[in-house]
Amino acid sequence: MRLSGKTAIVTGGGSGFGAGIVRKFAEEGAKVVVADINADAAETVASEVGGVGRRVDVSDRTSVEEMAREAISTFGRVDILVNNAGTTHLPAPMEEVSEEDFDRVFAVNCKSVYLTARALVPHMKAHGGAILNIASTAGLSPRPRLNWYNASKGWMITATKTMAVELAPAGVRVNALCPVAGETPLLKSFLGEDTPEMRAKFLATIPIGRFSTPADMGNAAAFLCSDEASMITGAALEVDGGRCI
Repeated sequence: MRLSGKTAIVTGGGSGFGAGIVRKFAEEGAKVVVADINADAAETVASEVGGVGRRVDVSDRTSVEEMAREAISTFGRVDILVNNAGTTHLPAPMEEVSEEDFDRVFAVNCKSVYLTARALVPHMKAHGGAILNIASTAGLSPRPRLNWYNASKGWMITATKTMAVELAPAGVRVNALCPVAGETPLLKSFLGEDTPEMRAKFLATIPIGRFSTPADMGNAAAFLCSDEASMITGAALEVDGGRCI
């Protein structure tokens, strides 16, 4: 029960890695707000763990501010914020990715971190806490044809480090996780097409020989957001089976 007495918000918590983090946090004793653009998915996962489900568009300031107000009103405080919601564009030469897709990737992957910081950092400064940004190995070891997604995750890693430096005196730690692709709704987008051949080609680049799982992410997130990691801030932890070696 490493997170007993803690309250957490997990964006994109209705599926994939986010749902894995929600379930692990609840197992460790946290009360969790499951925030997702898909209201039904948020409610379903929240009902599993006795949490609160809420539809949130993380790229919209009003939606994020309402989420923060509701979480603080319901639980009194927010101790942990996980910026997990993310999206990508389909694999393509960088100059062929549409402006609409570029704007969407940066709104969901980058602007959301800014908006949640505006909404929750003043509150967290008052009592300390932990922020966890879900980045990607794409931000550390980028692959061709996912250029703007790679760039957005590199942005998130840099944002994590600068947030950590600025917020450390207030007792707020900020870290990032860098998973390799996993069994999530985005897998098909990363691969271009989800076929046995494409999976085998991708898995050949991962020394451990498998994708990241929601459980892998939940375990790493629970550690970094617990008091056991009280001396860790500004880290970008690779949960990638050796992909970046």
